[in-house]
Amino acid sequence: MKLATLRDGTRDGTLIVVSRDLRKGVSARSVAPTLQAALDDWGRCEPKLKRIYQDLNNAASRDDFGVGSPDLWESSVLPMGMFTSRAPSFDLSVDQLMAPLPRAYQWADASAFLSHVQRVRRARGAEMHAEAKSEPLMYQGGSDSMLGANDPIAVADENWGIDLEAEVGIVTGDVPMGSACERPEDLIRLLVLINDVSLRNLTPSELAKGFGFFQSKSWTAFSPVAVTPDELGNAWDGKKVHRPVLVHINGVELGHPNAGTDMEFDFPRLISHAARTRPLGAGTIIGSGTVSNNARSAGVACLAEGRALETIDSGKLVSTYLRFGDRVRIEMLDERGESIFGAIDQQVVRA
Repeated sequence: MKLATLRDGTRDGTLIVVSRDLRKGVSARSVAPTLQAALDDWGRCEPKLKRIYQDLNNAASRDDFGVGSPDLWESSVLPMGMFTSRAPSFDLSVDQLMAPLPRAYQWADASAFLSHVQRVRRARGAEMHAEAKSEPLMYQGGSDSMLGANDPIAVADENWGIDLEAEVGIVTGDVPMGSACERPEDLIRLLVLINDVSLRNLTPSELAKGFGFFQSKSWTAFSPVAVTPDELGNAWDGKKVHRPVLVHINGVELGHPNAGTDMEFDFPRLISHAARTRPLGAGTIIGSGTVSNNARSAGVACLAEGRALETIDSGKLVSTYLRFGDRVRIEMLDERGESIFGAIDQQVVRA
């Protein structure tokens, strides 16, 4: 399934089901008013949402699902618990969408690609931490206001070092406490693409205080839709997403690292780490951290890593961080060249 959140003037929006080709949407509010509500009651909601999704895709192939607007949504429950959507589909624009979870109870970001960590630390003359290959890095970010895929990146000062970070993320169901929980991959409900905006020039002073990120992590943006793992087909092995993440700035490719290559800590491992000392509530988002490959030919998925390579190679910085007016695009295509999640496409603006 592909699920999204439609802007409706509220903080949490309205849950919709999106067609596989990302062109049509249909209300799912008779199943659950929001995506968080669906995740809270996934066992009941998932089969009904699947039915809507199947009907939408089947009808799209015949062009007979019905066309309308969100104002005309209706649905009904049939005898024997069978569900059918009578809501008309509507042409979908990414501008209509909020983040799939516009505010989340928990957002935890990891750093699962060690080539990214190694390059950034080497460039500043720092060693890898002793537990780099046995214990994933993870911090808890602000999750009260997530950005939609086309929302601008508003920053007050260019000198703060505005950077993108292209990531893959998961959304979990309820996760029990304990790092040895059985089959953590079964607790992955949805996957998303992420742009974890970082203010690099604010990071050193924050980390020097020994209390972690806060002001240097300003915004987090998400792909237009969140998808269930089965939508990825063979690209999903239950632990990693084996597809390149395409990253562009102002139409120029920055990199295309494969999210399934060189990922030291897979998503089940990240779930176990996050849930070691406490349970995770349904709707917890866990990010992979900046996707990075050991092969230089894959490019990079953030400017800090590119600048680190410049420093390592020549000792000189050529590239700059993002400026007001710059546009960032992050996307993942399937084997047919079709967008899986839709594109994150944002412009940096002065706050």
